[in-house]
Amino acid sequence: MSATPSSPRSGATRAEYCVIACAEAWRGDGEILASPMGPIPSIGARLARRTFSPDLLLTDGEALLVGPDGSPEGWLPYRRHLELVTGGRRHVMMGASQLDRFGNQNISCVGDWERPTRQLLGVRGGPVNTLNNPVSYWVPRHSTRVFVEKVDMIGGVGYDSAAAAGPTATRFHRVPRVVSNLGVFDFATEDHSMRLVSLHPGVTVEEVVAATGFELTVPEDVPYTREPSPAELASIREDLDPKGLREREVKG
Repeated sequence: MSATPSSPRSGATRAEYCVIACAEAWRGDGEILASPMGPIPSIGARLARRTFSPDLLLTDGEALLVGPDGSPEGWLPYRRHLELVTGGRRHVMMGASQLDRFGNQNISCVGDWERPTRQLLGVRGGPVNTLNNPVSYWVPRHSTRVFVEKVDMIGGVGYDSAAAAGPTATRFHRVPRVVSNLGVFDFATEDHSMRLVSLHPGVTVEEVVAATGFELTVPEDVPYTREPSPAELASIREDLDPKGLREREVKG
């Protein structure tokens, strides 16, 4: 399977396509708490709130609900936050040091658990997030070091692990999408293994396959990530990220 690289018609940068792809993760979610982690997911969530998902609740990551411009809109006490988490009324987009074909995520350590070669953040909220509310992932540097056949330690629970644990684990478990600097992925396959959904302009299927450490499901025709509208580009550049933090995270 091959695809001819497409040039952006809108003049958008690769980072701006990533913002659009992240924003789309919250399309149709309704009134839930969007919890983006990292510059590009945060810009994407704010763009979604400003445009096609006006009912989203945005958080500053601590105790406040904020508007698209970051100004406080309300207080989010910890007990209320836990109610949203355990009731499935939250959609997180977090990072991953490793991701495998079924969406298991690792941010804890690389190598054997008894003697890892690299210590990372720890599982943090990964297990609770993935078992209680939808979790998407953002990977700014797509490579075989991140997209691996099997993660060294499971922090975020994937589809095969949730199924093995039974109904209590699958009740709210859902991984809507993975966005990387190369494209967009989901798990809408018969066995819930990762599927290529779209390529960012300038990227080929061969490039994605070569940067992935397991066999992806690749449809016959792979579309390109949608173009940002002029209004969306203006909002990103002038209001949501005038300092250009997105371009520091993803270049090209």
